[in-house]
Amino acid sequence: MSRQDPDPHSHDNRQRQHLVSRIVCYHLAMGIRNYLIEGVSGTGKTSVCKELQRRGYYAINGDRDLAYQGDPETGKPMDGLTHEHHIWHVYKVKALVANQDDAITFFCGGSRNFSKFIDLFDGVFVLEVDLETLNRRLDERPENEWGGRRTERELIARLHQTKQDTPKNGIIIDATAPIARVVDEILRQSEAKER
Repeated sequence: MSRQDPDPHSHDNRQRQHLVSRIVCYHLAMGIRNYLIEGVSGTGKTSVCKELQRRGYYAINGDRDLAYQGDPETGKPMDGLTHEHHIWHVYKVKALVANQDDAITFFCGGSRNFSKFIDLFDGVFVLEVDLETLNRRLDERPENEWGGRRTERELIARLHQTKQDTPKNGIIIDATAPIARVVDEILRQSEAKER
């Protein structure tokens, strides 16, 4: 073999190939992004999730796929069905964030223990609507769905006003717009964060 054509099986060349492979994998991993989409009940998290899925994005309905009733501090499961104990399985969130099968993943929903995993996300979007829009959307809910009962609606209205159950430093998204425009804005903001 000439000097210009090094032995591909030599120790030095194998080390270089391994290093290049690690650099390529690292850069591919850097493209993996995870976003949380939060907001009080009625702001459109489920609708956003469905629209993202319809467009081919990997979007997880956290309220359906990750949630259970538990203590927000310890994660210990609890009986009953209360807003204060609506939490997500932290280990499931961590496993999904670590999965690098998709270039971008959206986690849609609310949980009382988001402080346990919020630092794992590349960004957080908070859907917001005015009180009139919120009440109109809740009016359309059947009584057996969360937000359909008067006591639940009173709690949602209070949380809408105080914002105590939503992340403080999220990017605010005006969710009064048609769902396609809401999702367009989330995608635009997530792409801007990548740059």
